Amino acid sequence: MLDTFREVVTPEGVVLQLRAAGPVPRALAWLIDVAIRMGVLVAAGSVFAVLGRAGAGFYLIALFLVWWFYPVVFEVLWKGCTPGKRALNLRVISGNGGPLGWQAAFTRDLLRVVDMLPLFYATGLVSCLLDPWGRRLGDMVANTLVVHDAPPRALVEATAAPPIASTVVLRQHEQAALIAFAERGPRQSLARQIELANLAEPLTGLRGEAGVHQLYGLANGLLGRNE
Repeated sequence: MLDTFREVVTPEGVVLQLRAAGPVPRALAWLIDVAIRMGVLVAAGSVFAVLGRAGAGFYLIALFLVWWFYPVVFEVLWKGCTPGKRALNLRVISGNGGPLGWQAAFTRDLLRVVDMLPLFYATGLVSCLLDPWGRRLGDMVANTLVVHDAPPRALVEATAAPPIASTVVLRQHEQAALIAFAERGPRQSLARQIELANLAEPLTGLRGEAGVHQLYGLANGLLGRNE
């Protein structure tokens, strides 16, 4: 596997390229959220302590709500982000690239109990390492995906190649594929770009990085860009 990108085609025919998050950034985001929850519970405990036995009951209710509903409420109402995920530029989305719904959020959170077994999220860690897109069991059942939410990079690499006129007549879908490569290629790893460019060797007659630059040049020629 060259990278962790997952392509999803929406019903409107739009191709979404999702960069799945691995276990390390997810674990760091989880630790941040745990620290926040513990801080909230400590503060709540200090407040409820003045109420005596009644306060203990209120504290148990607060413990349940904070521990189980914190991720659900934040992920649904805050566009797939908890404070920890926001700090690490992560986001939870549905498997089709759409926003996270209440049912999926509850499902992935309830399955967290299974992912925590036998201890220290061992099951979830093994699942993340074995799954191509780093999903734990809760994500698989809920059909969700945790992705990197970094701002898109400018397409500097695509515009750097001088425009080249194709020596053969390209069909409409072939032209669309070239333009799509030029638009999405800079957001992919170099190894992934080379892999795709090698598939177009019958058109370019080149392989490796030379083939990548050739495809960018052909795309710029189709778009009418100047050198």
